[in-house]
Amino acid sequence: MLNLGTTKLEIAPLALGGNVFGWTADEAASFAVLDAFIDRGYNLIDTADVYSRWFPGHVGGESETILGKWFAQGGGRRTKVVLATKVGMEMGEGKKGLSARYIRSSVEDSLRRLQTEYIDLYQSHTDDAQTPLEETLQVYDELVNSGKVRYIGASNYKGSRLRQAIETSRHEDLVAYKTLQPNYNLHTRAEYENDLAPVVAEYKLAVLPYFALGSGFLTGKYKTKEDAAGAKREGMVGKYFDARGEKILSALAAVSKESGEAQASIALAWLLTRPNIAAPIASATSVKQLEALVRGAEMKLSAEQVKTLDEASAY
Repeated sequence: MLNLGTTKLEIAPLALGGNVFGWTADEAASFAVLDAFIDRGYNLIDTADVYSRWFPGHVGGESETILGKWFAQGGGRRTKVVLATKVGMEMGEGKKGLSARYIRSSVEDSLRRLQTEYIDLYQSHTDDAQTPLEETLQVYDELVNSGKVRYIGASNYKGSRLRQAIETSRHEDLVAYKTLQPNYNLHTRAEYENDLAPVVAEYKLAVLPYFALGSGFLTGKYKTKEDAAGAKREGMVGKYFDARGEKILSALAAVSKESGEAQASIALAWLLTRPNIAAPIASATSVKQLEALVRGAEMKLSAEQVKTLDEASAY
């Protein structure tokens, strides 16, 4: 359960990443994964306006559009979901950032694509040093007061800017960031733990780590850098194959052999042992893949297993 101020937003400890919808998962596959996710009692779905603009021929909004079509099927789907999306990444010429003008326009675009009247968690996808924090937070305050947004969160912020933003909200009596979405996993630890974790603890933020499985690296799908050659995520996966990465994969394989659990499940379960982690974000392109993610939210690692993973991923 996320404590977001005067009310509590109930979420299960796993967020479904929407970056694959309309990219590596077509509409039918996306619908199957979404239905299975909800059927298993989970509810936090995370997307962004920019998904999946990086793919040739895409313009952004593909993921939100698929989610909107899924909601439109009815059956109470929208009321069963805690819907999170983001704004700020470039969506075309002059279409990026966190100015009041741009956020007002972008939220309407997202609501239209998502076929919904409100967004549960609207997140700044990246910091915008060109726009005063007061301006960004003021427009978020307007959106919350209008009912179009329930809560706001931050992603890809440095610790100092995150603290400054929250203090600005307090000083100006504006709505404040309640969640943080950082790049955090067994391999990528130092930046979050050294810079952001102290701010998270100070302001009691709920953390929703993205790249929780290291773009597939931590699942064991790729045994070597050469295995990832030609994969759609080759550029993202390859960077993990250093000496430390190999050590982490060995530790995951050992815990997997001992426990009988998939490496993906173990990597997610490890994240949930860390302070203030509310729900790791992970994507699935099939119901079979989803099962390993759900298992990660439900299984418990032993103290010895956690120690093994901690030591292998030490930096």
